[in-house]
This record gives sequence, C-alpha cells and structure tokens, in this order.
Amino acid sequence: MTSRLNRLAVALLATTLATLGITVANPAPASAAMTICYNTSQAGSYASVANQAASIWNNATVNLTLSANCGSNLRIYRITGGGSYAQRTSLGNGRVYIDTQQAAQYSVLRIMTHEIGHILGLPDNYNGNCSLLMSGGSAGTSCTNAYPSSAEASRVSNLFAGTFSATDRSADIFRDSWPSVLTSVN
Repeated sequence: MTSRLNRLAVALLATTLATLGITVANPAPASAAMTICYNTSQAGSYASVANQAASIWNNATVNLTLSANCGSNLRIYRITGGGSYAQRTSLGNGRVYIDTQQAAQYSVLRIMTHEIGHILGLPDNYNGNCSLLMSGGSAGTSCTNAYPSSAEASRVSNLFAGTFSATDRSADIFRDSWPSVLTSVN
C-alpha cells in the first residue's frame, strides 16, 4: 500500500509541477517503475522510430519504462496497407501496426508515439489539435508533433499508478486515427 501511495504522490507532484509550467525530466518514482518490454523484430525500418517513441514516453511519464527487446508486452509491426493501428490486449500489452503508406503521408514518429499511447491506455481525440498527440491524423499531414501533452502524459502516469478504473485499462482496437490523404480530382 505504501509503495502505491508513493507512486501516486510522485505522479501527482509531476502533474502539479507541469500545471505550473515547471518541467521535470522523468522524475524517479519512489519505487521501481513497471517495465513494458517492446519487441521490434517485425518493425523493419521502423525499429529506430519505435526506440525514439519509447524514449519520448519514458521522458514524459512516471511509473513506467519502455525497454527494447527484453520481452514482448508490446510487439511492433511494419505493414503495407490497411492503415496504422494499435490493438491493446490489456494496459501495457498489445500490438502496434505501422502502415508504410500512411508513414509516407504523416510523420512516422508521430504515428508510432500515438499508437504506443493507445497501448499505454489513451483513447483517440479527433479534435484536430496538433499539440495533442492523441488527435492523430485529424491534425493533418503537416503536424509532426510526436510528444504527448502534459495532460496526456499525466493520464498515462496515473493509469500506471492504478488511479483509474479497470475500464480505462481494458482491451480495445484503435483504428482510423490516420485518414488517407485526399487527392483532388480534376
């Protein structure tokens, strides 16, 4: 119980400081963070992008650490066609599929970080706001922001501290975050 309260206190402190505009570079939680092992053996040329996205999440959150190729909580795949998407089996577990066709239209780092966000418990937010990572493709092809907002990072930290209900951590498939680019017909 004390360990859980310490993790919650650290998450709340980081959220409060972020609200005040004070940036804290990945404050160390009072106890060991949960490690999510991701596997890039099927990611092809996107393996380095997955490593960048993991680094972004590691620096933005507390209570979890994404670590490469130490297991397979999260598997990352490179596919062609069908759209990029995430399939969460439970909080911190699932598969991410990065579509090469969409990666040619949108920032591949934004796509990767966004889809990993689903595995970490975040839903889509189709408001078109580029500053929100989970707005996905609704922000347009010119949006390259691959960083979660402080609210998005705080939500993930809180999920891994156990402060949200089981429904926030349930299995789900997240598709259609990245619409195809429309071409004009002459």
